[in-house]
Amino acid sequence: MASVVAMRNGATRSSPTRLSYFLRPHYRASFAAFATVANGLGNTDNQPSNQATATTTTKKQPPPVSFPCVDAHAARESKLQSRTNIGSEYDTISTTTSGNNSKDPSSSGPEPPYARPNPSSYHTFTSKKPLSLVYYPDLSLPTFDIAYETWGTLNKDKSNAILLHTGLSASSHAASTPSNPAPGWWEKFIGPGKALDTNEHFIICTNVLGGCYGSTGPSSRDPSDPSGSAYATRFPVLSIFDMLRGQFALLDELGIQKLYASVGCSMGAMQSLAAGWLHPERVGKVVSISGTARSSPGAIAMRFAQRSVLMADPNWNNGFYYDGLPPHTGMKLARQIATITYRSGPEWDQRFGRRFRDAPSQQPEFGPRIPALCPDFLIETYLDHQGEQFCLKYDANSLIYISKAMDLFDMTHSALSSLNLVSGDPPALPTEQSKNSTLHLTPPPPHLSDLAAGLAPLANTPVLILGVQSDILFPADQQRE
Repeated sequence: MASVVAMRNGATRSSPTRLSYFLRPHYRASFAAFATVANGLGNTDNQPSNQATATTTTKKQPPPVSFPCVDAHAARESKLQSRTNIGSEYDTISTTTSGNNSKDPSSSGPEPPYARPNPSSYHTFTSKKPLSLVYYPDLSLPTFDIAYETWGTLNKDKSNAILLHTGLSASSHAASTPSNPAPGWWEKFIGPGKALDTNEHFIICTNVLGGCYGSTGPSSRDPSDPSGSAYATRFPVLSIFDMLRGQFALLDELGIQKLYASVGCSMGAMQSLAAGWLHPERVGKVVSISGTARSSPGAIAMRFAQRSVLMADPNWNNGFYYDGLPPHTGMKLARQIATITYRSGPEWDQRFGRRFRDAPSQQPEFGPRIPALCPDFLIETYLDHQGEQFCLKYDANSLIYISKAMDLFDMTHSALSSLNLVSGDPPALPTEQSKNSTLHLTPPPPHLSDLAAGLAPLANTPVLILGVQSDILFPADQQRE
């Protein structure tokens, strides 16, 4: 390293005495001694003056740096401020920072593009009966709405209904309908001859309580407020079981006493399991896809990070932003964090690798490509695009409340008992298969017996569990549990 310092400073002939002394065998080298020699080698006695250097060397200044990703936030804020009716315009504003197009691999997400559904494209069930809440035994929602859509035909004895549960941020629009021909988030699975066969079954999908696509949530009007303002963070913290109680109130209204099946993925898988547990006498089959019966610490951590960046946005204003600017920057960052959990490392590598986006026009004609501090790798442009497309199309408070409900979901016996939750059926005796279930997990997790006791009411219900080997948020081990 000393020789490097010497060459850098043009002092290859300076301080020969110190260098020879430093290299003697009996000299005990230390960092302090090394620093002393390096300092001597860097002595400027034999250096040309700064003035002379200036006359012979012309330093090239780097080109000015631009930050389109930062400018995009300011542009979005400016557009929002120019709107007179901000609340109805959230879903119409979009800026692009990465130059993406439909052919760019960064432009397609794990789900179809979200859009606020037109109220005329879904049905609304309004319950005048108060809804009891898990975490507030002495309180209830005095009235609530459930937005829902249906496919297929309900048979005469109303025994062919399938309740489809959504993920965190999905609307009731799971598939196209005559009133809304846009593709839904499960378009490939609903229809004649498809997995959810509308020739045989009547499919129902709701927007969950706490959502913002037609069902009652934080953005809904608070009936107890004389001014008619939104609940905002006065809305009660919900559980997955509260969402289910709202859905079963809808089933009661439709006269459906027993479901052919309860089906869901992600958060919907949690709801599907909980529906079978809460009303085993009313659910014929349960399908859980990429879900869990107990949110893991890792999943809780990822959702906490999303809520943290969202709540740190000054526009969030403790949840009371409906008369002002929405926390669009926090929403974009939260969505980027969430998107990372939707795919695994190998998938990212296969899809994007370390490829860059097309070089901007200010790149030099010769020499290496100059990196950008804004999205430059294709993986960065993908995350940027996903955040940009989502940040004004979903309510920030709904994201906070529903993600918290996912974190709180725990079907171990001890957790259910602490909430005074009771299944419709008494616990069944464990079968030989359930007794040997620990053989699939090595070593078995300490909560497994508690979870088995909690899920005992499902022992007589046919349950299909599907998972994805590379899933980060809901790993395969949780499916085995």
